[in-house]
Amino acid sequence: MSQIIEITEKAVAQIRQISANENVGPDGGLRVGVVGGGCSGLSYKIEFSSAKEKDHLLTFAGVRVLIDPKSAVYLKGVTLDFQDGLQGKGFIFVNPNAKN
Repeated sequence: MSQIIEITEKAVAQIRQISANENVGPDGGLRVGVVGGGCSGLSYKIEFSSAKEKDHLLTFAGVRVLIDPKSAVYLKGVTLDFQDGLQGKGFIFVNPNAKN
């Protein structure tokens, strides 16, 4: 079975660096989700939080990633990357299924 989402090595390194400054408990991790809003009707959201009962728990090189069941449907096949270049830096979602 394939992972719901993929996370690049560069993104994992950045998440690890940021989480060192956050107060993430032992049952916490990076929550990746999809929320309503934006031009297309859906927007991506990432934050550190505690795990909830029905969350999917994924691990990438020791980084815990939490995904709620509803978001899992929309995140299937998505890759979370981190870019640091002339156009700015930050996390980006690469979705091969997106129409726009």
